Amino acid sequence: MGGRITAEEFHAADGVEDWRVLYHLVSAHFRTGSLAKGIALVDEIGRLAGDSEQDLKLDLRHAGVTVSLRGRDISLARKISAAAKELGLPADPTAVQVINLTIDALVGTDVLPFWRALLGYGQIGDDYLFDPQGRGPGVGFQQMDVPRSERNRIHLDIAVPHEQAEARIAAALAAGGRLVTDAHAPKWWVLADPEGNEACIATWVGRG
Repeated sequence: MGGRITAEEFHAADGVEDWRVLYHLVSAHFRTGSLAKGIALVDEIGRLAGDSEQDLKLDLRHAGVTVSLRGRDISLARKISAAAKELGLPADPTAVQVINLTIDALVGTDVLPFWRALLGYGQIGDDYLFDPQGRGPGVGFQQMDVPRSERNRIHLDIAVPHEQAEARIAAALAAGGRLVTDAHAPKWWVLADPEGNEACIATWVGRG
């Protein structure tokens, strides 16, 4: 079975015990203990995926390989689990997660362009940003009923190549943001979106 199915249908299927539904993905983590074993599994996954490889997201680390499927493809999930088992690589369902950050905003459409420019992200709909490279967390925007006068206790730090910092800052300012301070530049700059939510653009320059 492949294509769009519900989370309940996926988890009710046989042979997908290694996998967990997380938002729009199904993910599994296989412990490897070495890059060589991880690469062997990734090679086999590439062979199994065939034309479906665009629906795959792979994260290869020394400790293991995390595999995510966008289509909740039961057949492919079974094959990947079987390949991992054949290679002697155990699954660890406790190691999978998807992280999204949510920014409360009075007018999400006012602040979203700032964050899109600052992060270099793509956009889905009018309330969600995603990393085109698949590395960073998603950022959502949630309607807030009343403004908050206190300073935010959480902000984002975005490290970029030093030669890209000024362009990223300029894009964020052009998208409605403002510069809070450049007192620590070129180590970091503090910016804010139109509602005062802060973020820092950071580089290695001046850090020793």
